[in-house]
Amino acid sequence: MMPKQRLLLITPPYHAGVVEAAGSWPNLGFVYLAGQARAAGFDVQIYDAMTKNHDLAAIEERIAEFRPHFVGSTGYTASAPAGLQVLAAAKEIDPKIVTIMGGIHANFMYQEILANNWQTVDFVVRGEGEETLPELLITLQSGTAPDKVRGIAFWRKGQVVVTPERPFCSDLDALIPAWDLVDWEDYTFYVMPGSRLGLVSSSRGCGNNCSFCSQQKFWHRTFRARRPESFVAELEHLRDIYGVTVVMLSDEYPTKDEARWQRILDLLIQRKAGVYLLLETCVEDILRDAKILDRYRQAGVVHVYVGVESTDPGRLLSFQKNVKVEQSREALRLLDAAGIISECSFVLGMPDETRESLAKTLELAKLYGPDFAHFLHIAPWPYADIYDELRSRVKVFDYSKYNFTEPIVEPDRMSMEEISSALIDCYKSYYMDRVPGYSNIADPFKRDYMIRSLRVMMQNSFLKKYMNGTVYPISN
Repeated sequence: MMPKQRLLLITPPYHAGVVEAAGSWPNLGFVYLAGQARAAGFDVQIYDAMTKNHDLAAIEERIAEFRPHFVGSTGYTASAPAGLQVLAAAKEIDPKIVTIMGGIHANFMYQEILANNWQTVDFVVRGEGEETLPELLITLQSGTAPDKVRGIAFWRKGQVVVTPERPFCSDLDALIPAWDLVDWEDYTFYVMPGSRLGLVSSSRGCGNNCSFCSQQKFWHRTFRARRPESFVAELEHLRDIYGVTVVMLSDEYPTKDEARWQRILDLLIQRKAGVYLLLETCVEDILRDAKILDRYRQAGVVHVYVGVESTDPGRLLSFQKNVKVEQSREALRLLDAAGIISECSFVLGMPDETRESLAKTLELAKLYGPDFAHFLHIAPWPYADIYDELRSRVKVFDYSKYNFTEPIVEPDRMSMEEISSALIDCYKSYYMDRVPGYSNIADPFKRDYMIRSLRVMMQNSFLKKYMNGTVYPISN
């Protein structure tokens, strides 16, 4: 019997003090890809270099040790350059290694990636990879030309070859996540000491049309969902086998199907799943579920991010957000009344931004009063609908800066330095107003959660270098 060919999946070693500030969680895409590739007969390892805080030298050592036939990496726009560096390192170690790039940035920017990196990137996987990747590996292993593999792009004779799109997976419950390949000791939710944090999907897709968002374009505004029974059983499996106590949902819109979502809540309550849930959803669904938010808490939902984005009706219209300002405020009030931690963000730095508009945003953000407010620079993905509108004002073209913490767009009446400084001032003012009240929160769970979260944010996020010592007046 021929030995199995080896596939090494490597996360880009990228850090911006944003997504990883609250905790560390597995790369769910790799968990699914690894499971499907292993089922197809390949020897697979997942190497989360980002979470392990490994640099390129350490990554090169791991590649040399495993001696893979295939190396795959991924990336959203800000982490994509680091992903490309990983693949370049693999080629330096062994030019015969087949390198594969996937992820949302590669899905849209494959022409640019291949034209600029054709010597180090052999294939780009477009769209979902669970069916595409195993088929590509089998095809390459057999020595067959890859032209008939749907959902890929590659460089041949000076041009990009693009195969037809592959349809989305028809049955999400049929996928095989390789949870046993995860280094679980690496993953925790910093807000809850001793926790083990998992990332799980109950659905894929979103039918909304937000102009700055990449997800609705990636999923073609479709929505597919897993069966509630299958999803809850997976949470129980992660709890019982791997000790997972906190789960973040990767779903863009987990509550979209009202009947399905209520069934999930019922099952979590009936089975006493005992897992804390962190999720993101839409303002409209919180309003819809106003009378059952107590069931959210009973089911373990403790932290909800809602897509507010702006306090200005005109800005919401330009973002194509189908929500009114007063609805956002009411949704946040309802979450607070239910004892659920609320979080939202406010996008700053559009071309018409002024000091006056920033002051108004800050004032209204305080009026809304989410437990956690984020003030973010607009980061127009080069494939987002809003990019054409902002193209003439884009001043930064280094994708690694597209991380919401650094200005990309220059407003007409503010400099890049001014908008960056104003963003930090928003954070300072918001939290200096709110923090003194944390110790007076009646609910002990929420009080402790808020205090720990503040410390985590100040210690781990990009704010540390700006606010260390400014907002920290709490003692237990």
